[in-house]
Amino acid sequence: MGAFLKKKIMVFETIVALATAPLKSALAIIRVSGDDCFEIVSKCFSKDIRDIKERTLLVGNIVDNDKVIDQVVLCIYKGPKSFTGEDLVEIICHGSVLIANEIIELLIKHGARYATNGEYSSRAFLHQKIDLIQAEAINDVINATTKEAKELSILSLKGETSKLILPIKTKIADVLSLIEVNIDYPEYEDIEVANKGHVVDMVDALVPLIDSLVESGEKGLIVKEGIKVAIAGKPNVGKSSLLNALLGESKAIVTDIAGTTRDVVEGEVNLNGIVLHLLDTAGIRESEDKIEAIGVNKSLDAINKADLTLVVLDSSKELEEEDKQILDLVKDKPHLIIYNKADKLNGTLDKSKIYVSALNNDLTSLKNAVYEKLGIKEETFKTPSLNNVRQLGLLRHIKESLLKAKEDANNDLPIDLVSVSILDAYNTCLEILGENNQNDLSKEIFSRFCVGK
Repeated sequence: MGAFLKKKIMVFETIVALATAPLKSALAIIRVSGDDCFEIVSKCFSKDIRDIKERTLLVGNIVDNDKVIDQVVLCIYKGPKSFTGEDLVEIICHGSVLIANEIIELLIKHGARYATNGEYSSRAFLHQKIDLIQAEAINDVINATTKEAKELSILSLKGETSKLILPIKTKIADVLSLIEVNIDYPEYEDIEVANKGHVVDMVDALVPLIDSLVESGEKGLIVKEGIKVAIAGKPNVGKSSLLNALLGESKAIVTDIAGTTRDVVEGEVNLNGIVLHLLDTAGIRESEDKIEAIGVNKSLDAINKADLTLVVLDSSKELEEEDKQILDLVKDKPHLIIYNKADKLNGTLDKSKIYVSALNNDLTSLKNAVYEKLGIKEETFKTPSLNNVRQLGLLRHIKESLLKAKEDANNDLPIDLVSVSILDAYNTCLEILGENNQNDLSKEIFSRFCVGK
């Protein structure tokens, strides 16, 4: 009830902003939303829209006194049936930046104010049109750089990802409400007693589910953001040629002179839906050349920061001491060993090794190996997941709180003390969804128990 009253007394002043890019185009869209939205638009539109009660499309003029600014189309949405949940108007005008700015200035003159970053989505969240996961997905869709990342974000936008947390939230609430009833209504003898077994069973059921969500979320994060891949090796093994072959362009200088690459050369490639942020590093070796030594240090730093390192070896030669030193350097880090210059081999290739020919753009085995290393499968792109740093961090926190509750239960602590960690896990579930939490479990209690008989 408190949240409802707060929503009713809150005043949402009318905001305005350009919803399309500020560039010359055929059309532009200006979005206006707020409590006085219809009143303000009516002051500068050739028709009065204040009494409109349902979604409407109108053609008319935006006017400043007797001066016509532009002929426009108005898409009118009566709250709560709008994106923001409040009265909203989208003004479709001609795509001149000058015209769009004139209209926005006119609306501001009549009482609107310019919207802040993300304010329309924020209002949709405040009016409970979307939850926090969906709000984050809006930004993910806009910033998606691959079709696969976009499709994954759309699953979150549609609410599919939010459903993943509901079984966890419900099961925690079941145990928490049982504990609350035991504490608050001890006089009811026919109520099931909350005990250690309830807590342990609940935690044992939820921890594997949370682990599964974290695993799928980490893969989803890779789909959305890609990974940093360092290409490492001694001088003249073909690192720059490999970078160029992956990028499909001659970005790095390639010569047969060892030590040509003196700095980290960057590039990006879409590998079947996964963006690889490639870092071609300087050849790693001892050098008295100060410039080359700086490049080597940068290479070592890039390897430390990379999510995956491709160690390039010359397949036409035996391993040398420098190769072994580099392999030792990455042994505890995610890496793949790539045997380049396969075009120089005449014998049968070892099927357990990854051979490529950067010279001939023969990289099929490398691409397959990267995919396999990341554990990405076709269903990864179609499965909703809690896949940003905030969501994953909160998931891990839920697991920690539940394990603490189990530990306390096994140590025979009083059930009200055990419930502290369970309540923390429950609140964290609400935090993932962005739901207001007043620590009032009455809804959960009365939906599960008939305590007023």
